[in-house]
Amino acid sequence: MTDGLSHPVRSDARDNRARVLEAARAVFGQEGLGAPVREVAREAGVGPATLYRHFPAKQVLIAEAFADQRRACYAVVRDALSDPDPWRGFRSLIERVCELHANSGRFADVFMAAFPEALDFAADRERTLRAVSELARRAQAAGLLRPGFVVDDLVLMLLAHRGVHDAPRAARITASRRFAAYVIEAFRAMPGRAGPALPPPVQLLRAAPPSCTA
Repeated sequence: MTDGLSHPVRSDARDNRARVLEAARAVFGQEGLGAPVREVAREAGVGPATLYRHFPAKQVLIAEAFADQRRACYAVVRDALSDPDPWRGFRSLIERVCELHANSGRFADVFMAAFPEALDFAADRERTLRAVSELARRAQAAGLLRPGFVVDDLVLMLLAHRGVHDAPRAARITASRRFAAYVIEAFRAMPGRAGPALPPPVQLLRAAPPSCTA
């Protein structure tokens, strides 16, 4: 009986923690790191006591919200790379990265502006770039991703996707999904339909802000 009751409690605690972290990214991304913690609790649908049980200080909450986003980003890339269908994996990469960014708003930018020296992203960047490059190589080899695609194009997409952050929160996810659908079609190979030549790629990787692909 005791074991049977303990699992839902642990599950609830995990769910509460995840909701608080998601709410923190949404609130701080929208209003800046000065937003009150009680607003994060309200957004997450939990009481302040529950929030402080998981995150005893605001700085702990901010740091963990960013670390959690980094983990989520790499999980998206890892899952896409492990898909046996490279085009399906590539599509899921775009869809999930866009959704993650839409939910988080400008949180990553706000965090890095406040703590520019907080973390060294070099190792994460190289690991992610290798994974995305390998996924693109497989999709191109299967004839499903347009041959002119380069990883910088995905960074260009994310920079353009930032425009959805200016939309009302209620419309942001819908706009992000439509944007992702358009981009996927733009990246899709069209056998037998040679379109116009693309302008040369732009090197954006080193200048781009921290994200799932930069």
